Amino acid sequence: MNKYIGHSIQESGAYEYRLTGGKADGMRMLRVKNGKGLDFEISLDRCADIVTLFLNGINMGYMSACGYVNPKYYQPKGIEFLKSFSAGFFTTCGLTAVGNPCIDEGEELPLHGTISNTPSERYSVEETEERIIVKATVRDASLFSYQLILTRTYIISKTENKITLSDTVKNIGSKVSPIMLLYHCNMGYPLLSENAEVVIPSDTVIPRNEHAKEDIKNSKKMEKPQRGYEERCYYYDIKEKNGIGKCGIYNPDIEKGVVIGFNKKTLDKFTEWKMMGEYEYVLGLEPGNCTPDGRDVMRKEGKLKFIEPNGEYVTNLTFNFVCDKERFTEEF
Repeated sequence: MNKYIGHSIQESGAYEYRLTGGKADGMRMLRVKNGKGLDFEISLDRCADIVTLFLNGINMGYMSACGYVNPKYYQPKGIEFLKSFSAGFFTTCGLTAVGNPCIDEGEELPLHGTISNTPSERYSVEETEERIIVKATVRDASLFSYQLILTRTYIISKTENKITLSDTVKNIGSKVSPIMLLYHCNMGYPLLSENAEVVIPSDTVIPRNEHAKEDIKNSKKMEKPQRGYEERCYYYDIKEKNGIGKCGIYNPDIEKGVVIGFNKKTLDKFTEWKMMGEYEYVLGLEPGNCTPDGRDVMRKEGKLKFIEPNGEYVTNLTFNFVCDKERFTEEF
């Protein structure tokens, strides 16, 4: 115990609070500080995703113009998802639909599924001298349809600026369920700028459409904010080492960066979402088990994954935050 402090929150910890006013009113948030420079929010009412995240007081993620939005305002039709897409440091897309709105086997599916607008049923926090552990449970179930439970565990180091995320999706129903997951990790200013270095180790890059193909040579080159910019998406087969794939971004202007690691066995796809628009300036680094082309496309291409009754699907990610270029380079 530190005899210099009255309460442990002076150094590190986690505490819950509520947002008030506007569309954010009533939202449960969990603020987490590791005492080494990480300070971030977990949105307990939105799949326990990470919203704002600061490293030594510097913003690392992207917050969209709609800001904090209570899930009660979510509209599950077509692309109405965008009206409540806060983005944040990362948004979970899934669990049975990711990407384009579509109709798959008679089921109408909205953009990126519904899980990111689903509140946690319960959560817990445990703190030791070396780490903070946050657990949350989110239910994605419907009568006469798919019945899934997501159990999420964060392990936040107190000795280094590192977050480990483990998700287990269990099929508690009696029918085989599609499983689609994409971690929409959103890098924002000042981490993201025209001087940022983006590392995506891959021998291949596939443009999502003709518009992206036109500028494929600059897929990893960041630009200044531009009015009227049309998003570009690219798909990569990231190289793996001991089953782990990595990508990252580092900005020498602020001497900070983040390296994202993920288990390629269950997250075998990777999407780069490059959006260099004015006020809509964001880079998505997105590990997933699917592309964002829609469930109908994944099924047609034979790439759609499933969970049997009582089966589980486990994913793991790490976020390593660094404060110098040498440390960033060493991660690869």
